[in-house]
Amino acid sequence: MPRFYGALRWYSVALLLVLLDQYSKNLASAALDYGRPLQVFSWFNLTLQHNTGAAFSFLSDAGGWQRYFFTAVAAVISIGLVIWLYLLPRGQWLLGLSLALILGGALGNLWDRVALGYVVDFISVHYRQYYFPAFNLADSAITVGAGCMLLDSYLQHRQQSAAGEGSA
Repeated sequence: MPRFYGALRWYSVALLLVLLDQYSKNLASAALDYGRPLQVFSWFNLTLQHNTGAAFSFLSDAGGWQRYFFTAVAAVISIGLVIWLYLLPRGQWLLGLSLALILGGALGNLWDRVALGYVVDFISVHYRQYYFPAFNLADSAITVGAGCMLLDSYLQHRQQSAAGEGSA
């Protein structure tokens, strides 16, 4: 039972993220007109978009099969992350955080795909006429989680290298 309680903290982070993601998407869907930018800053707009593809609208015009493909991929990855978090040894807080962020983001977008058939995106950043593809809170969490995972890997490698030098 103690292993479950350790994982419960990370599952709670993921659940909170899903709730915040869904709340922000519902708010954007209710307040914004589809495809019509609402300028917040000169470089930042809120623009409601529906993404039937993957990141950066990859395969969005593929004819519909991609919905089921990306739903299945997200479901399998989410199950893997739930298991990984359950098996994660104590003390690996940065890896736990990264996995929880990725899990929460994956589940937030998975919810959209299953319930709506597309993912709601609404955050748009740009520099002059160069626009980054629209994204959402779930996408941000996945990106930050991946960055945390890379940082954790770097720190673990550095720690192992230092331990190896100390024992030589």
